[in-house]
Amino acid sequence: MTTEENVTTDPETLRRRAVEALETARRRTTLLTSCVDEAELTAQHSPLMSPLVWDLAHIGNQEEQWLLRAVAGREAMRPEIDPLYDAFEHPRAERPRLPLLAPAEARGYAAEVRGRALDVLEKTPFEADGAALLTRSGFAFGMIAQHEQQHDETMLITHQLRKGAAALTAPDPEPLDEPFRGPADVLVPGGPFTMGTTAEPWALDNERPAHARLVPPFRIDTTPVTNAAYLEFIADGGYRQQRWWAPEGWAMVRDHDLAAPLFWRREAGQWLRRRFGVTEPVPPDEPVLHVSWYEADAYARWAGRRLPTEAEWEKAARFDPASGRTMRFPWGDADPTPSRANLGQRHLRPAPAGSYPMGESPLGVRQLIGDVWEWTASDFLPYPGFVAYPYREYSEVFFGSDHKVLRGGSFAVDEVACRGTFRNWDYPIRRQIFAGFRTACDAAPQEGS
Repeated sequence: MTTEENVTTDPETLRRRAVEALETARRRTTLLTSCVDEAELTAQHSPLMSPLVWDLAHIGNQEEQWLLRAVAGREAMRPEIDPLYDAFEHPRAERPRLPLLAPAEARGYAAEVRGRALDVLEKTPFEADGAALLTRSGFAFGMIAQHEQQHDETMLITHQLRKGAAALTAPDPEPLDEPFRGPADVLVPGGPFTMGTTAEPWALDNERPAHARLVPPFRIDTTPVTNAAYLEFIADGGYRQQRWWAPEGWAMVRDHDLAAPLFWRREAGQWLRRRFGVTEPVPPDEPVLHVSWYEADAYARWAGRRLPTEAEWEKAARFDPASGRTMRFPWGDADPTPSRANLGQRHLRPAPAGSYPMGESPLGVRQLIGDVWEWTASDFLPYPGFVAYPYREYSEVFFGSDHKVLRGGSFAVDEVACRGTFRNWDYPIRRQIFAGFRTACDAAPQEGS
C-alpha cells in the first residue's frame, strides 16, 4: 500500500505559494468587509456569529502573534488588544459589548501587520528539514493563510445571516449540459488505505499522522443529496415522524418547529429560499444546503441508508483501487482548479449535482471537494499518534462526542484550507454553516473486498 505524499517541498515554490495564499486571503477579507457600511460591520447579525469587525481585527491579531512574535521574535504591537480577540476568552454573543477596534482602526492594524509579515516571510528559511517546526516548509505562513480563509468563510456565513439587500454578487456555476446520468452510488472495495497525512507541509495537527485504516466494502452516493431528493423526504412527512430522528434531533425539531432546511419557506405552494439577500425558488438539482447533522442523519435513515463514516468518506475521496495509491485529492495529486471543484467563493452557491467530471474520483464519485461540506457519522477524535501543534486550542480541546466531522469543503472554502485530508467539525445542531451530505450503506454480502 503506497501513500499520496506527492507534495511540493521546494522552499522557493512554497514561499511563492505562501505569498499568493496570504494575498488571496486578504483580497477576500477586504471584499467581505468593504461591501457593507460601518454600521453593518459593527452590528451582530446573529448571536451565533461575531460582528464582522471583530473577525477583521482577530485576523490581524493572530497574524501578529504567530508571524511577528512567534516566528520573528518581535515585540507586541498592541498587547492590550490580545484579550479582546481571544476566541476562547469571549463567546461570540458577548463580543459586540467589548471595546473593539473601530472599522478604520481594525483595517489599519491588519494592514500594518501584513506589511511586516511579508517582510518576515521574505527572510525566513523554508527548509523541509528545518529544525524549527513552526517555519519548516513555511508551516506558520500556511497556517495563517488557512486561518484567515477560515474566518472569511465565517464572515460569509454572517453575510448569509444578515437581513437586507444583497451585498455580495458572484456568477453562477456553469449549468450541466445535460442531467448527470451516472449510477446513484458506487462500490468502494474493502481493505486498507492510508488515512491522514504526514508529509503535506501545511496540514494541520488533526490531519496527522498518516496511518493505515482498514475499511470494509461499502457503497457511497456518487453525488451529494439534492434539494429535489430532500424535498421527497419533506413531502413524505420526514419532519413529522419521530422514527427517523435521533432523540436529540427530534427534540430540536419539536422545540424549534422545524419543517425544512434553514432559510427555506413555503409560499403559494412553492418552496423558496433566501440566499445572500435574494429570495429565489429552491433549485431542485443543487446539493441540499444548511441542514444540521440531525437532519442529514434523519434523511439517511428515511432513505434506508446512513451517513458515511469519516474513514469511508476519505477512502472514497482519496483511494485509487487500480493502483492501490492514496492520493491527495479525488482526481490525483494536482492542486484544485476551477474545472475540478467549486471553491474559493468564485460562486455563491453549490454547482448542480453531477458537476465537475474532471474532479471525480477513480470510482466515479463527484463533488467530494467543494460545493458543500459533508456531514459524516463520526465524532471528532484524534488519530493514533496525534500531537497537538502548535497550540491545543486548534483541535485538541474539541475532541469528543460533542462534535461531528464534516469533510470536503464548500463553495465558501479556499483551496489552501481544503485537502483530501482536511477535517472540519461542528455541533450536530448547526444549520447556518454551508453543509450538506451524501449517504452510504454497507455492501451486499456478494460484493467482495
